[in-house]
Amino acid sequence: MKKRVLKCHCGAQAVLRPASVVHGEKARSDYLYVCARYPACDSYVGVHRHSHEPLGSLADRSLRNKRIQTHKAFDRLWESGMMQRWQAYLWMEFKLGLTKEQAHIARLPAHKCDELIAACEEEWQNKMSRLAS
Repeated sequence: MKKRVLKCHCGAQAVLRPASVVHGEKARSDYLYVCARYPACDSYVGVHRHSHEPLGSLADRSLRNKRIQTHKAFDRLWESGMMQRWQAYLWMEFKLGLTKEQAHIARLPAHKCDELIAACEEEWQNKMSRLAS
């Protein structure tokens, strides 16, 4: 499988490494792209199992946590039945001004995560207000 050349936000190259390098025995996947400066720079991203294509962009602990919170806010919209999943992704594209290729939480920078969390919360509150009326 061909390795990709990825750069970390710190400027270092990312290296395809076994996930156990970061997660030890608790690793859920086989490989990650890890910043060459790891652990000084704790950025990494998971990969697709067969192609080793990155699942998103490299993220440090802070951005990984932000993306987790973003997923919780976003997933609530479609898991609640408020929208179908495909509709939620179209809604995300529209709200954030993204293309279909860009509309993946694993690719969002922190400021776009903040925008999406706020938009999801507003959409949820609007739904709750309509139900209460």
